[in-house]
Amino acid sequence: MVERIEIAPGLEISRALTGLWQIADMERDAGTVDEAEGAREMSRYVEAGLTTFDMADHYGSSELIAGRYAADHPGTAELFTKWVPKPGTGTMGEVRAAVDRARSRMRQERIRLLQFHAWSYSDPGWLDCVFHLNELREQGAIAHLGLTNTDTAHLGMLLDSGVPIVSNQVCYSLLDRRAAGAMTELCAARGVKILAFGTLAGGFLTERWLGEDEPTMDALETWSQMKYKRFVDAAGGWDRLQRLLRAVQRTGNRLGVSMANVACRYILDAPAVGGVIVGARLGRSAHIDDTLRMFDFEIDDEGRGDIAEAIAALDPIPGDCGDEYRKPPFLTAAGDLSDHLDDMPGPYPVVDGPGDRQRALSGTVWEDLAGFARAVRKGNRIFVSGTTATHRARLVGGSDAGSQAHFCLDKIEGAIRSLGGTLDDVVRTRIYVASAEAAEAVSRAHGQRLGHIQPANTLVRAGLIGDGYLVEIEAEAVVDP
Repeated sequence: MVERIEIAPGLEISRALTGLWQIADMERDAGTVDEAEGAREMSRYVEAGLTTFDMADHYGSSELIAGRYAADHPGTAELFTKWVPKPGTGTMGEVRAAVDRARSRMRQERIRLLQFHAWSYSDPGWLDCVFHLNELREQGAIAHLGLTNTDTAHLGMLLDSGVPIVSNQVCYSLLDRRAAGAMTELCAARGVKILAFGTLAGGFLTERWLGEDEPTMDALETWSQMKYKRFVDAAGGWDRLQRLLRAVQRTGNRLGVSMANVACRYILDAPAVGGVIVGARLGRSAHIDDTLRMFDFEIDDEGRGDIAEAIAALDPIPGDCGDEYRKPPFLTAAGDLSDHLDDMPGPYPVVDGPGDRQRALSGTVWEDLAGFARAVRKGNRIFVSGTTATHRARLVGGSDAGSQAHFCLDKIEGAIRSLGGTLDDVVRTRIYVASAEAAEAVSRAHGQRLGHIQPANTLVRAGLIGDGYLVEIEAEAVVDP
């Protein structure tokens, strides 16, 4: 019997979600999938108890197919989607148009779960999008808000800012264990459920690749295979994958289930995980019976030990959840962001002068009133003004000093990026905290973001101006030719 779980009040789902990302892959080769045929294929999953479907605005015609299913079988499935806007989006008009488009395509008065993806945290437009989505939730256009590919610091930032996030959809598998650390701790503490995708690593964690020679990138057939081959390489290569596959096979053979069952069940049993997302190629291949078997067994201690030993031999996938879309190494099908984005504009407008200076301006009233710029570049040096966790009229991060510090560093990164540098170019930071109690959380945030380059730093306890401000940070960067 299919396991179900309530991931938010009134939102119960199948713990095996059917992912429709392969619709885009199918339509790349063969044109648009027929909506009526796709809806009939969805009904097969629902009849088996797999009632929850995950799609996105960029998964080809997946929302249209789901809408056709909803019209034919109202109220029988949980239909979730994602919004992945281009960088720079952020007005309420843009957000409302995106939500209305999804509602129309899916034929839903209210979207059950809308999951948001941000390309760059250094552009505060991503926060505008989330805050506007929350307004639309309060107005009834969205039932629940989720995230996708969001790291631990920024999930915490939104929660601390009062946004009721119920889930975070991230890559999580035997091969990719990033979600097992700080992300799990935060989600368990704050009642957020992890929805795990990539659990079969594009099929690399199944019998299909056991004992096979390593394929070249040119020989791979789907975007998913090209993407997850990069994960295999980052985890230590083909030989270590084969060692993991043999451990999974031994467990599956002993328990009488498939390797896919073992790989999915292992993640499904992990703390804070609400469900795993299993991809479907509607009308071409269905693994319904095999998916259902993941609910009929438990992995024994011998299997867990065997698999854990093989996992320990892997290299950790670098970074936090979602970093594969924001920083090198880009673990995407193309190996960069060219298959996702045309460009990544600077967050802040830049004004030339006086003289050979350039100024980045965030547009706050204080810049004109007090006569300063968010940042100034002269030659190869960039100077960033003291930065607090203010965004428009909002204090981001609430009363959490660590979240405030992360947003300060986001703004600093955005200012430096607008002037042609990167956060890695920072050579000095100065931190002012409102209390000794805030110092540790702020220092941890600074270490997470800048510890790999270790700039010169000063931390001072000071009386900050403005209610609720716990930290202010300024920075200097030198951009190498």
